[in-house]
Amino acid sequence: MRRLWGALLVGALLCAHGLASSPECACGRSHFTCAVSALGECTCIPAQWQCDGDNDCGDHSDEDGCMLPTCSPLDFHCDNGKCIRRSWVCDGDNDCEDDSDEQDCPPRECEEDEFPCQNGYCIRSLWHCDGDNDCGDNSDEQCDMRKCSDKEFRCSDGSCIAEHWYCDGDTDCKDGSDEESCPSAVPAPPCNLEEFQCAYGRCILDIYHCDGDDDCGDWSDESDCSSHQPCRSGEFMCDSGLCINAGWRCDGDADCDDQSDERNCTTSMCTAEQFRCRSGRCVRLSWRCDGEDDCADNSDEENCENTGSPQCASDQFLCWNGRCIGQRKLCNGVNDCGDNSDESPQQNCRPRTGEENCNVNNGGCSQKCQMVRGAVQCTCHTGYRLTEDGRTCHDVNECAEEGYCSQGCTNSEGAFQCWCEAGYELRPDRRSCKALGPEPVLLFANRIDIRQVLPHRSEYTLLLNNLENAIALDFHHRRELVFWSDVTLDRILRANLNGSNVEEVVSTGLESPGGLAVDWVHDKLYWTDSGTSRIEVANLDGAHRKVLLWQNLEKPRAIALHPMEGANLDGSHRKALPGLGSGPCLSGLSPGLPHPFAITVFEDSLYWTDWHTKSINSANKFTGKNQEIIRNKLHFPMDIHTLHPQRQPAGKNRCGDNNGGCTHLCLPSAQNYTCACPTGFRKISSHACAQSLDKFLLFARRMDIRRISFDTEDLSDDVIPLADVRSAVALDWDSRDDHVYWTDVSTDTISRAKWDGTGQEVVVDTSLESPAGLAIDWVTNKLYWTDAGTDRIEVANTDGSMRTVLIWENLDRPRDIVVEPMGGYMYWTDWGASPKIERAGMDASNRQVIISSNLTWPNGLAIDYGSQRLYWADAGMKTIEFAGLDGSKRKVLIGSQLPHPFGLTLYGERIYWTDWQTKSIQSADRLTGLDRETLQENLENLMDIHVFHRRRPPVITPCAMENGGCSHLCLRSPSPSGFSCTCPTGINLLSDGKTCSPGMNSFLIFARRIDVRMVSLDIPYFADVVVPINITMKNTIAIGVDPQEGKVYWSDSTLHRISRASLDGSQHEDIITTGLQTTDGLAVDAIGQKVYWTDTGTNRIEVGNLDGSMRKVLVWQNLDSPRAIVLYHEMGFMYWTDWGENAKLERSGMDGSDRTVLINNNLGWPNGLTVDKASSQLLWADAHTERIEVADLNGANRHTLVSPVQHPYGLTLLGSYIYWTDWQTRSIHRADKGTGSNVILVRSNLPGLMDIQAVDRTQALGFNKCGSRNGGCSHLCLPRPSGFSCACPTGIQLKDDGKTCDPSPETYLLFSSRGSIRRISLDTSDHTDVHVPVPELNNVISLDYDSVDGKVYYTDVFLDVIRRADLNGNNMETVIGHGLKTTDGLAVDWVARNLYWTDTGRNTIEASRLDGSCRKVLINNSLDEPRAIAVFPRKGYLFWTDWGHIAKIERANLDGSDRKVLINTDLGWPNGLTLDYDTRRIYWVDAHLDRIESADLNGKLRQVLVSHVSHPFALTQQDRWIYWTDWQTKSIQRVDKYSGRNKETVLANVEGLMDIIVVSPQRQTGTNACGVNNGGCTHLCFARTSDFVCACPDEPDSRPCSLVPGLVPPAPKATSMSEKSPVLPNTLPTTLHSSTTRTRISLEEVEGRCSENDARLGLCAHSNQAIPAVPGEGLHISYAIGGLLSILLILVVIAALMLYRHKKSKFTDPGMGNLTYSNPSYRTSTQEVKIEAIPKPAMYNQLCYKKEGGPDHNYTKEKIKIVEGICLLSGDDAEWDDLKQLRSSRGGLLRDHVCMKTDTVSIQASSGSLDDTETEQLLQEEQSECSSVHTAATPERRGSLPDTGWKHERKLSSESQV
Repeated sequence: MRRLWGALLVGALLCAHGLASSPECACGRSHFTCAVSALGECTCIPAQWQCDGDNDCGDHSDEDGCMLPTCSPLDFHCDNGKCIRRSWVCDGDNDCEDDSDEQDCPPRECEEDEFPCQNGYCIRSLWHCDGDNDCGDNSDEQCDMRKCSDKEFRCSDGSCIAEHWYCDGDTDCKDGSDEESCPSAVPAPPCNLEEFQCAYGRCILDIYHCDGDDDCGDWSDESDCSSHQPCRSGEFMCDSGLCINAGWRCDGDADCDDQSDERNCTTSMCTAEQFRCRSGRCVRLSWRCDGEDDCADNSDEENCENTGSPQCASDQFLCWNGRCIGQRKLCNGVNDCGDNSDESPQQNCRPRTGEENCNVNNGGCSQKCQMVRGAVQCTCHTGYRLTEDGRTCHDVNECAEEGYCSQGCTNSEGAFQCWCEAGYELRPDRRSCKALGPEPVLLFANRIDIRQVLPHRSEYTLLLNNLENAIALDFHHRRELVFWSDVTLDRILRANLNGSNVEEVVSTGLESPGGLAVDWVHDKLYWTDSGTSRIEVANLDGAHRKVLLWQNLEKPRAIALHPMEGANLDGSHRKALPGLGSGPCLSGLSPGLPHPFAITVFEDSLYWTDWHTKSINSANKFTGKNQEIIRNKLHFPMDIHTLHPQRQPAGKNRCGDNNGGCTHLCLPSAQNYTCACPTGFRKISSHACAQSLDKFLLFARRMDIRRISFDTEDLSDDVIPLADVRSAVALDWDSRDDHVYWTDVSTDTISRAKWDGTGQEVVVDTSLESPAGLAIDWVTNKLYWTDAGTDRIEVANTDGSMRTVLIWENLDRPRDIVVEPMGGYMYWTDWGASPKIERAGMDASNRQVIISSNLTWPNGLAIDYGSQRLYWADAGMKTIEFAGLDGSKRKVLIGSQLPHPFGLTLYGERIYWTDWQTKSIQSADRLTGLDRETLQENLENLMDIHVFHRRRPPVITPCAMENGGCSHLCLRSPSPSGFSCTCPTGINLLSDGKTCSPGMNSFLIFARRIDVRMVSLDIPYFADVVVPINITMKNTIAIGVDPQEGKVYWSDSTLHRISRASLDGSQHEDIITTGLQTTDGLAVDAIGQKVYWTDTGTNRIEVGNLDGSMRKVLVWQNLDSPRAIVLYHEMGFMYWTDWGENAKLERSGMDGSDRTVLINNNLGWPNGLTVDKASSQLLWADAHTERIEVADLNGANRHTLVSPVQHPYGLTLLGSYIYWTDWQTRSIHRADKGTGSNVILVRSNLPGLMDIQAVDRTQALGFNKCGSRNGGCSHLCLPRPSGFSCACPTGIQLKDDGKTCDPSPETYLLFSSRGSIRRISLDTSDHTDVHVPVPELNNVISLDYDSVDGKVYYTDVFLDVIRRADLNGNNMETVIGHGLKTTDGLAVDWVARNLYWTDTGRNTIEASRLDGSCRKVLINNSLDEPRAIAVFPRKGYLFWTDWGHIAKIERANLDGSDRKVLINTDLGWPNGLTLDYDTRRIYWVDAHLDRIESADLNGKLRQVLVSHVSHPFALTQQDRWIYWTDWQTKSIQRVDKYSGRNKETVLANVEGLMDIIVVSPQRQTGTNACGVNNGGCTHLCFARTSDFVCACPDEPDSRPCSLVPGLVPPAPKATSMSEKSPVLPNTLPTTLHSSTTRTRISLEEVEGRCSENDARLGLCAHSNQAIPAVPGEGLHISYAIGGLLSILLILVVIAALMLYRHKKSKFTDPGMGNLTYSNPSYRTSTQEVKIEAIPKPAMYNQLCYKKEGGPDHNYTKEKIKIVEGICLLSGDDAEWDDLKQLRSSRGGLLRDHVCMKTDTVSIQASSGSLDDTETEQLLQEEQSECSSVHTAATPERRGSLPDTGWKHERKLSSESQV
């Protein structure tokens, strides 16, 4: 495999030692075995060398544990035998390298911001638990595992990964625990079309299938690859399936993993700079004898001198034989090396005298002396090295050797000191540096995604996913951006570092972008491209792109930047670095690493990705030791970077803040900076570039369009940034508006854009098959082109408008075209069966062949306007020739070395051409053909070529003046006329020769799924023209035409609509937008102004006016896929085909009457249908029998007309011809209608052909049976054989007069289906659904109807709103637009004009006025999923279902009071709820128990109506029927409400069915006290069983609110804080919320502050709640007076009670408890009240009391005090007595006042004297007064007060109890 770009760095660190996992070493008896090295190497030394104080093993293992007296008294002896200065002991530095000098040291006091390590070191507190071993003993990383979030999965090793990675088939945890214990029964998710599914279910991109790599992990993606062809053009597929660049084939380099790219190759010749391997492969000469096996057969490393020398330790001696021995054995008189090199004279070893002694002159040693084997041996202190004389010591310069210090090093005598760069801090070991700032993150590309991993923790997160093939990446830390290249998309992209805002940076001109680097200082992006062999630079957004290096580059891969001082980032001063591996070995990393790819460095660690092991690895960057796998089992790790601010330190921006004054690019150079221009732009000054290009060579390369600027000298090509260029062939240009034009034979389009790529647009995109030639008439602004598929030459304006066919006869594959506006001629080549070059006038006049001999493949054309010559290139003759413009004086210009010329152009004195075979652009002298040059080479797929310049000759033409008087096209022509007028395709020129007819008279019009086209029958050729309708069509099927109005109608089965537009494409409108599924047939009754259509999805035939109004279903029974439909208005018949299970042809009146089956045998797929009125025949096309047949109009005399036809679809007739569309041939055909003979091809190559109609607008329309006054019909007048009939829109009955219709049905169903609201009339028997045209429906759930105003109310849970609208869709308005979450239920109180709804998201029931005002929360506690809701205004009842944890059906008064559970047993999911107002029963559906039940209004007499329904959601009732919607059957069904029998389906096949209601005059009847003048209430009026109440909204409005009926209070006056002000209902909660400690006082103060006048005005209510009123109150002044007197009487009673109260003594209850009242508004602060920590109270809206019982069952009793409608608790016994006495005498006064809920008030209640029986009796009698008050009871014991009195059953209070 090639030297990948990762090897740029890895190779520098590789050693020559092999990596092997050797077994334990074994040496002989007389030898000592050293410790096994990190590389698995064994070393044996003589046994006597152990513990001799000499480092013979090189790792001190022979001296470990030895206590030899080798250190001087001034030194410290380390445990490993090393000697250090005694002053270094306990200094915090690990000088011994085994930490023995720092053991048993007195504890060091760490600073406050430091962490004390267990070994005595102090480190920064920030380093504690950062995943990095800063202490050295890992004591700073003994941390608890961090908590994973709710969206993460915890691996067994404590790391966290994304939750959705668990059991996804991909090992994301380092220990693989995320793929353990996965459920085997879980089916693997299906893979999409662009993915391949591995054997175990995982999905990978299909491009990785059969690519030679084990992407699945089980090799299932590489099995069965024999027939797989995944390689693109320009690629070679290896035998293993891997795709490589085709240029790498037989290049001597084994790029395939199986070397198949180098098999069967001819012997390659190596250059002088290359070395030829034994295998024939050529490698660089510099790789010879570099220690690496580059040839793969080691032939480049044979016969090399062993220049490399192994590295010995610093205190060892290197013998001549390569052996390492201890320094002390040098010159000791013993041959320790074995070759006597340690005792040789070269080592200055003196002869031994035997008189040497350390006691005499220190043995001659300068530092340490010791006697070894009777001889003197000198040694040195730490930091010194013995010189060659063996006596003196020399200072060791540790800073000169790698690895002593991480970064900076300062040497001193006998010592050294390490230091760190800015942004780093020295670690406690005083050698290594730690980066300040956040924890480092490894950012790596994984092909299909980009991920990040914490290297010290292996925590693994996803940054970007769903990528195609991400290879290279880099980041910009300051701007928080990540950049990556994708070699499948050939794009460079970027995103924010949080994964958001993905955008393309470079999208064109890339072939294989393998390297990426960010200049974070100057904000530039650099990249390499091995496909284009370039290095480029641009701004971070891709702007101002420039090619920096392009010469002498083969396959550039990796790139790295150093944008600090002294760096040359402008491409200057290029030089080659020394060959990798040629120097000494720097590391212990082995070249045997499987397949390292990318590399990054941080601090002292080196990280790299490995393709083979699919892992990320790390090692020490100096030694290569401590190798560790960070992550493995990755998908395909590619590039890797360390994400940390210190990887991009701040540097001086040499360009400054103003871009260095440069107009475009500012690139840093060695000393300063260089202003550079984008590729091809001329530099006009030292800082400025030209703003545009004046002249450049323009050429097409299929996948892109490029330019070579002639303004600069480098002549490097630059890609024009264009989108979606697939196969560009022909080119031309127009300098007037700077446009470049090109044809694309893959998309069959002609496009244009500015020369810089902006303003790209398609100008022609229809009726093109192979546009191979293109020419611009720059004089009249016309675009000419040839089409080798249609064999035409056409012209249009340069914007594509007014297109017309010029030449369509006698053309056989026309190729190139050029124009000469001066003479008015156009020239083109034709390389069909008879190759030729022709010319004609630019208006197609004067056509003639000018060259017809000695031509084979005439390709490119060019005109020399100066010399009046025509040049052409012939790829068959392999020549470039020229002749005069008339074909005379022909001459060969170049006749040799032209393998395959294609494009040709002229500029100046040069001729330029492209050559397919040489893959080059060349030029020569245009007159002689000499002086040939190659401008560019190695360019695949070269096509057309032109030179863009601004010196085209001007031409004077008559077309310049008022378009030559032409109404449409003015074209140049030869003299003498000089011009002529012509018309767009299909339109004839009138006799004046200048004006075109307004449109086509006779034409075919057909649907092609995505467009509608016309073929004119007025002209002598067939050319299809797209009707320019400015909309997007998805699946246009049926088509019809109104020739009278000039409109075309069509159906789109994907958009589900019927639309129309004028034949010129204007006036588009959708006429039918609802209730359509698959409209296969369409017919326009132009006489009766009706449109008919069939729908095979709904199995209906419908009719409507031409504007879509008055829509009616004509036929709906016994239809099974109706398709084509035709009309015979004069006869009153309509005919249609039905290709269902029993295919047939039918007929009926145009009103649906007199239905008859005409033919029902020997039919397969009857598609097209047409009527021949002249012959009274019916013709149809059958795609199954492959025939076109004919019969009489009654079905008789049937016979075959045309057979076989392959797959006919549409069929039409005009004149004496029939026309049909064919799916298989993708063509339109024509035949004689009488005989079926003379079949010809009208148009071909038209995929997606559907319906077709033939139209002759000159034919007169027939007689209208309905006459001028619509036949007297109020709505629809429909023809029939016997005349006509009046009809009504669907669901409306015709009146007895047979002429008029009601405006709407009387009784009907309304139902919602998420995106629509529909109606089903119950007045008619067809039960057809009609869409209510309400706009902006998204997800409609619940419905109700107000019969008074005729409005439908609905909830939309997508928008979280409640809206209303008229039934005609008008006046749609939002009623409630905020504060909603999931509004599932809705009910209209048509009497009180109130609106009720449930909110499942907020668990509330609310009410408001019908206009959304006066909004109020009624119930907000003990609701767990409220769903359906219903009201009974006559009874004052409110019903709702709750399908929460404990499902139930409840009832309350319409004000939320008197709440009662009706049903709470044997319920699952009670969804729908409805009321039968006649029988007074409730009905509900249970979607869990799959049944429909009913009960009376009290929940009694429960019975199951239907026991087996699929999944009912909502229901309603009308007459004797119960209707419901069903999710599973997608239908509306009904049963008899009495018996549950007679089940039938009302409507089937409806997606998303939700709510359903009945609208009927009998449904919303009855009245109550709120029905007149809102009961006299100012805001809300709520009817109840026997009375009504007035209430105020939760949020006050501008109107004063009164709780007294008939009384409007004055607006409150502004007062100071010291003044006394009345307490209004909406201000009281603030007073009550002042403090929990003052709650009781606050209430009494409120009562005290209420004046008599305020009380009389009804302004003293204690909450924002209603005050009750008897029915009829507020209707007469006497009632108001009576109310005031009642209030006065209340005040008297209050005074008596208070006087009586003060006479009683008060007791302190030791068992005092808390009672809490809750306001359903949920606005109470938790700091103001004491709330029990109970999840949800089981009983709500009731008074719950707490009994604290002990073993003796003695309870604490709580007492109730009733004062002015407010229930209080008191410990005063006398008050209870007063209440009992008051109960019998209060009469109707207190009966009309109940205890309303207040904002939360906590009042202490003490025990009293009533026993349980008295309490129960009292509370039963007081139930109507206090039924709405509730408490938060303790879980120990609860009681409740429902409507029927106390129940002593125990209630579950928590989820655990449930």
